[in-house]
Amino acid sequence: MLSLNLDGKVVIITGASGGLGIAVTKAFLEAGARVVGVDRVPRSKSPEHPSLTHVAVALEDFAAVEQLVNDTVLLHGRIDAAVHLVGGFAGGLRIEETTDETWDKMFAVNLRPAIHLARAVLPVMRAAKRGAFLAIGSPAAIDPAPAVGAYAAAKAGLISLVKTIAVENRDARIRANIVAPGTMDTHANRTAMPDYDSTRWVQPANVASLLVWLASDAGAEITGAVLPLPGRE
Repeated sequence: MLSLNLDGKVVIITGASGGLGIAVTKAFLEAGARVVGVDRVPRSKSPEHPSLTHVAVALEDFAAVEQLVNDTVLLHGRIDAAVHLVGGFAGGLRIEETTDETWDKMFAVNLRPAIHLARAVLPVMRAAKRGAFLAIGSPAAIDPAPAVGAYAAAKAGLISLVKTIAVENRDARIRANIVAPGTMDTHANRTAMPDYDSTRWVQPANVASLLVWLASDAGAEITGAVLPLPGRE
């Protein structure tokens, strides 16, 4: 049986202190990984663990992301997986009503940081001939709903990016996959949608478990996949 044990693996997790990020960071640490947790500003609620290094990086700055990757290699000697959780949402308007500012913001938050992370980390993985690039998408990118056009388009771009990474790096044994959960049961979503039944939402721990599986030897033959987790909505 292929192992879910990540002992000795080095994993970069962006958005590590967010509602999903805390669960994902915890799951990777429990699987034995050495984690570099990335946020714009380190947060006090991040888990304390001897295998966790927490850093503040502005992901919209490619030079800063490149420095993150270089520092991680200097510290740990390798990078086995990059797990990209950063994203943001804006909606409520039809396409013709959505401003340039909203379009630019959605692509800046949901796509450009992933591009920067991929550009920085893929040369390290290609040199090692191994690695996993994982990202969080959205069902809206697959089946768009009304009034979320800019968000859906940016997340669709993320899917295209991840699929392209998978195709371009098969020879280097680098796999790339994207997980597309429905509404997740986080504090932010409960606050924003207090009248909804959160028991039907996707649990962050379940998303985290799938990401660990994809980063492990058990997920080594999966690449270029978009994996939906719709919950029970």
